[in-house]
Amino acid sequence: MDAPGSKRIFRWVINGALAVIVIVWSIPTVGLFVSSFRDREEIARTGWWTVFPHREYVTTETYAPEGLDPNGPMTIEGVTATFEEFRQGVPAADGGQILWVGNKRNGRIEIQERQWAYFGNLTLQNYGQVLAGKEVEIRRPDGTTRTQQGDNLTGAFLNSVAVAVPATVIPILIAAFAAYGFAWMNFPGRRTLFVMVVALLVVPLQISLIPILRDYVRLDINGTFLAVWLAHTGFGLPLATYLLYNYISQLPRDILESAFVDGASHFVVFRRLILPLSVPALASFAIFQFLWVWNDYLVALVFIGAKADSEVLTQRLAGLIGSKGDDWHLLTSGAFITMLLPLLVFFALQRFFVRGLLAGSVKG
Repeated sequence: MDAPGSKRIFRWVINGALAVIVIVWSIPTVGLFVSSFRDREEIARTGWWTVFPHREYVTTETYAPEGLDPNGPMTIEGVTATFEEFRQGVPAADGGQILWVGNKRNGRIEIQERQWAYFGNLTLQNYGQVLAGKEVEIRRPDGTTRTQQGDNLTGAFLNSVAVAVPATVIPILIAAFAAYGFAWMNFPGRRTLFVMVVALLVVPLQISLIPILRDYVRLDINGTFLAVWLAHTGFGLPLATYLLYNYISQLPRDILESAFVDGASHFVVFRRLILPLSVPALASFAIFQFLWVWNDYLVALVFIGAKADSEVLTQRLAGLIGSKGDDWHLLTSGAFITMLLPLLVFFALQRFFVRGLLAGSVKG
């Protein structure tokens, strides 16, 4: 086989394998999304995939088993079988099945046929209940209604935004200044200080929570958003500095030297040249930092605590799991709400993602 043909087959195999991985990886997300629109009764009885058209047994006739002895063989609709077999479902001559529902004393016989069916009873009530902070009215399939307290994820969503945005922007700005200094400014101890900053990447954040908490208590800032901003800034700075240094250090030296010859200061060079040229690296770290802060539970729990007016989404979702562990229709709705903003951030910045990660990996 010629070389171009081999490369074409290899490319098809790689693309096919990636497509399969993407599809398999996406199935749980699709199931979560579909389940978030189903009501409590349906989500407890059937799987999420039953919202799509499928063939299943549908009851067309029901009657009482009068004159039948369940202790021996019985003949129903021309089919003879035992009670245990009818309980499992016995195929009928027309392609349907005969099913005994209940026990021997109090039971009924159902004649079922295979028909195309789907559960299209999708509703927005789940999202209304988890987002509302007031009482909401839930309508049951039988037409009755019940009143239930909403879970107020709206407030928690806004709190998460208030925590995640500053906790992403602040370390990016500080790390960009630091990376520029390490890459283009000469000062004593530059290499030693850079090695110390990078070495902080191996320090687990868990060992610093208690010392930081004690300092926050002395400063009287524990339980505030400022405490979480400072904590995430400190935990994110080593990775941000290292990532941005790899990119900024590879920028063309001629451009910077020309700016210095024209009399530009370091601050002007940083603001006019470094920041615009470093957008891919900044966007890459912004994705990492935002996803980390948005999905964080431990830091928020330690430094915010169980304050209802300051809880972030991860805390409220954990509360839902504790108080409504059987209400999967609400848990799936709450989980999907937590995914919306991270997905928007990723898709908005993903075109810079690979460029930023590969920055500095190839020299030439």
